[in-house]
Parts: sequence; structure tokens; C-alpha cells
Amino acid sequence: MDTVEQYLGSIRNNPKVWLVTGCAGFIGSNLIEFLLSYDQRVIGLDDFSTGYQENIDNALGLVGSNSSQNFSFVEGDIADYDVCEEVCKNVDIVLHHAALGSVPRSIENPVVSNQSNVTGFLNMLTAAKNSGTRRFVYASSSSVYGDSIELPKVEGQEGEPLSPYAVMKLTNELYGKNFKHVYGMETIGLRYFNVFGRCQNPNGAYAAVIPKWIEALLNGKKVTINGDGETSRDFTYIDNVLQANLLAGVTTNESIFGSAVNIAVGGRSTLNELYSLIHDELSKNTHLLNQTKVEHVGFRKGDIRHSNANILKAQTLLGYRPTHDVYQGMAECIGWYIEKYGV
Repeated sequence: MDTVEQYLGSIRNNPKVWLVTGCAGFIGSNLIEFLLSYDQRVIGLDDFSTGYQENIDNALGLVGSNSSQNFSFVEGDIADYDVCEEVCKNVDIVLHHAALGSVPRSIENPVVSNQSNVTGFLNMLTAAKNSGTRRFVYASSSSVYGDSIELPKVEGQEGEPLSPYAVMKLTNELYGKNFKHVYGMETIGLRYFNVFGRCQNPNGAYAAVIPKWIEALLNGKKVTINGDGETSRDFTYIDNVLQANLLAGVTTNESIFGSAVNIAVGGRSTLNELYSLIHDELSKNTHLLNQTKVEHVGFRKGDIRHSNANILKAQTLLGYRPTHDVYQGMAECIGWYIEKYGV
């Protein structure tokens, strides 16, 4: 029996109280569904600035009425310390995913992004400490590698940040490390590399590339590729992220506390390759695929050119073993997008 299966059995037999911030978002709603399906008690926090009630409703519908009774929701903003203090009461494990994501958003309005991504983060971390919640797992980002040209990306070999968002995520990691040193908190940062999957919304100015392109292809809209299309990313399916959060939430390996680890697959796809993959998968699954114009525009300011993770640290310290590469992940999530956004 592998480590993940052992832990799944363990948490089902020994339920904990998990707090998921950003529970109405893409990753957060998948987390509450996953935890509730294993009989955990879950508290969700969101202010709906970027998340959707529909995501919560879908998660609760998938787990059924009995498991849904183990979920309670608080609407509130992590920038309000009193809200953070209230939701942290009697919590065993915090999975902190509330944030204002997107590099472009942080460039356009760094003050607003900082209020959520730094002030809100520190509020949550402090509230968890003051409530006696020792385990604090939080979403970091591959953006912390900045202008480093080293491939694959290895923890401890970061470059200079290229965007305010990267500065904010790096600040989170510094706070996480410091709270371990000063207060003995069991903090773990998960450096996500371009997460994708079901429930990721294609709409809005800061939508991620995969859902945006899928929706465009299904509806005959223009697909926009930044730069020459040779920019590459380590696209990481949502199920790998769920596994990482479980492992970080229950690990007894004290050597990981106070650090951050890469959560990815360890592969790399260019934007041009990604477009071909999405197009091919949609072609296999639907007759609805429309002719779509592809347009190349300028490179995005603040973007890293290439991103590919070394995941040895997460494998060694957490027992992390990604189950889906970009091809397996895309094959699984395409059906969800066809059902929701196909015409």
C-alpha cells in the first residue's frame, strides 16, 4: 500500500477539522469536495472576490447530503483579522488558498493584490498561531523563481522576482519560515506550477490559459497566444495538488516544516504544444469543435520564459507521487468543460 492510500485510510478513521480558505475558488472547491468525501469536517472561508458560490454548491452536490453536513461556510475577507481569528477556532489544519492570483493583476494594482496576498496571509498565519492551530499549509507559486534560467527549477536556487505577485509569494514563504523558527508552527508552502483541471473558470480578465482556450475552441472564438508560443510551463493537474495538500496536512516529517516545495509533474510543454493537445483532445470528444483563429500577440510583462520543476524534495519529504501528467489530466478534464461550456 502506498503512502497516499495509507493516509487516506488514516484520515477517514481519524477525522480532523480542516479550514480551507478560498473555498469558492478553483483549487479550494476541489479541496472541500476531496476532504468531505473522506469524512472530514471542513470549514470554508471566502469573500467571493474571485470565487463562485456555484463551485461550493457543485462540491457539496458531488459528496452527497450526509457528507455535506460536515461542511460549514463563513463569508469573509482575510484582510479582516477578526474574520481570520473567528474561523481558526478549534481548527486542526489550515489549507490557505485565499489570494488574488495573476501576475498581470499584481502589475496593474499591486496595492490591492498585496492586501490579500501579504496582509491577508499574515492575518491568517497569526490567527492560526493564536488559536493553537499548528499546521498551516499554504499555496505558493513557481513565480518565486523569477529570472532564474536554471532548469529544472530547484528549491534554494531562486532568481530575482519579475512581478509584484512573485514578491508577495516569496514574502509568504519568508513568513512561513519565520513563524516556524519563532513560534514553532508547522508551516509548509506548496509551490504550484500552473495548475489546471475541473472547476477552473475560463471567464474574466485574468483567466488561466487552459480553460480560456478550451472555451474559445468550443465556441468558435479567437485563441490568443502570448509571444512566439515557445514559452513553456510544467502544467499540473488538480488531482496532483489535492494529493500534495493531503500529504502536507498529515505528514509527521518535521524536516519539511518551515520550507516550501515544488508541486508539479516534472515535465514541460510549450504553449504551442499545449494548444495542439487541447485541440486534439477536443476533436476526439466532441463534434462541436469550431474553426478558431489563432493570434500571436506580445509577451506578457512579468512572465517567466520557461518553467519546469524538480520535484525530488516533495517526493522525499512528503512522499508526493504525481498521478497525472498533462496528457492524462487533459483527457480527464475535457469532458467537464464540454458539459459545462460546449454549445
